[in-house]
Amino acid sequence: MVMEAIHISKEEINAMPVVRFEGQTVVVTEQEQVEEAVEYLNAQKIVGVDTESRPAFHKGERFPVSLVQIATEEKCFLFRLRVLGMPDALVSVFTNPNITKVGLAFKDDIEGLRRLRRFKPQGCVDVQSMVNNYGIFELGLQKLFAILYGKKISKSQQLTNWDNAVLTPDQARYASTDAWATLLIYNKLLSMERLPAKMVEEMKKAEHVRLLDHQRQVQEEKGTGIDDKKN
Repeated sequence: MVMEAIHISKEEINAMPVVRFEGQTVVVTEQEQVEEAVEYLNAQKIVGVDTESRPAFHKGERFPVSLVQIATEEKCFLFRLRVLGMPDALVSVFTNPNITKVGLAFKDDIEGLRRLRRFKPQGCVDVQSMVNNYGIFELGLQKLFAILYGKKISKSQQLTNWDNAVLTPDQARYASTDAWATLLIYNKLLSMERLPAKMVEEMKKAEHVRLLDHQRQVQEEKGTGIDDKKN
């Protein structure tokens, strides 16, 4: 019998208490602040990373990365790249193999940063590449955090304008929470026992069949005029 993959519904998440980053948040807009932040980050072994860009609402539209947030469990730095550009000191964090940078869908974040300044990233880990090894088949930050910690991360600020002259307190809290939560997910996974490789492969096959069945059901309901959104 194949072990069932771990999933979670929006309804389950909405019933959970909301959690947010309660540590120190530092908004970085000056070169001197960059140097101070990087000095702190260079002393860390593991940090959580995320980026934010102005939301695009039209096909083919894409905006440069506005903000990169780098967090420990106690402190988060919000680097305002629309003001700073991509400074040498900040690049050095992403090229330092001695600092593990943890992200989610990290390839997209790194590519966004590399469009601002070419560099060779080192020490970068994507938690999405890890979770299947623990029987988890969700990939979104909110769902992963809910599964591992039983708490909800608010996504209410996700589509706000990250190019605003001044970040709102809600934006700063949201950005800090995402980077911090990614770090916590990584640390939690490291404390858990990985499933045997054979079991993970069986679960992946079963998950593939489940997704195909779901897609087939959706197509059948569309064909009969049933509104899938209501189900």
